[in-house]
Amino acid sequence: MFASPGAIAIQIGPVAIRWYGLLIATAVFLGIFLAEREARRRGEDPEQLINVAVIAIIAALVGARLYYVLFNWDHYALSPWRIFAVWEGGLAIHGGLLAGVSAGAFVAWRRSLPALAYLDIAAPPLALGQAIGRWGNFFNQEAFGTPTDLPWKLYIDPGHRPPHLAEYEYFHPTFLYESIWDFAVFVLLFGLLRKRLEAVRGALFLSYLGLYSLGRFFIEGLRIDSLMLGPFRAAQIMSLVLVLCSVVGLWRLLILPRRGSL
Repeated sequence: MFASPGAIAIQIGPVAIRWYGLLIATAVFLGIFLAEREARRRGEDPEQLINVAVIAIIAALVGARLYYVLFNWDHYALSPWRIFAVWEGGLAIHGGLLAGVSAGAFVAWRRSLPALAYLDIAAPPLALGQAIGRWGNFFNQEAFGTPTDLPWKLYIDPGHRPPHLAEYEYFHPTFLYESIWDFAVFVLLFGLLRKRLEAVRGALFLSYLGLYSLGRFFIEGLRIDSLMLGPFRAAQIMSLVLVLCSVVGLWRLLILPRRGSL
C-alpha cells in the first residue's frame, strides 16, 4: 500500500511549485537531451530538430489541455478560468499526440526537413516522457482505477474519491501500470528497435504508436475517470485506431516491399 505525499513539492511563501509541473519539465528536458544525441548519431542537424521540437512540445501541451477541457466542458464552463489551471492536472495524452505530431510534422515539411526521421528520433523520448509524466497523476491523486485490495493498492484521500465510491479507501494505481508499460516501451524502442529500424523512416514511430496504444487500451479499462465518447471510453477508441494505423503502416513499410520483391 502507498499514498501520495501531496501535490506540492516546494512551498516558498505564497509560491507553490507542484510535482506535476516539475515532472512535465523533467520529461521535456530529458526528451530534448535524448533527441539531440540521437539526431547527432543519425547525422541530422540537432539545432533544426530542437527548433521543430519546441514548436511540437508547445502544441502538444495546448492540444492535451484542450482535448481534456472539451471532454469536460460542463465542468469548466462553470469556472472558465480553471481552463488555465494546468497545475491541477488534466492533460490528455492523445490530444497532445495529435497536436504535437501534427504541428511538428507540418513545420518540418514546410522547412523541407526530414519529418519521418524526426518522428523516429522523437519516439523513444516520447515513451520515456510519458513514463515520467504519469507520476504527476500520483501526486495529484487522479487517474486511478477501480477499488482493489491488492498489495500494491493506492490510498486515495476522501476528497479525491468519486462520490459513488466514497466508502472505498484503496484503488488500482493505474498511473503506475501505465508508467511501467511506457518505460518498457522506451526500453524496447531505444534498446532493441532503434538501430534495427533506422533504415526505414517512420517505422520506429509507428512501433511506438502501436506498443503504447496496446498497453493503454487495457489499462484504460481499469480507470474510473475515463473521458467518454457516448458509451465508449475515448482513450480506448483512440488506442484501437492508433494500433490499426501502426499495423497497417508497418505492413506497408516492412512487409509489402519484401513481398513485392519476391
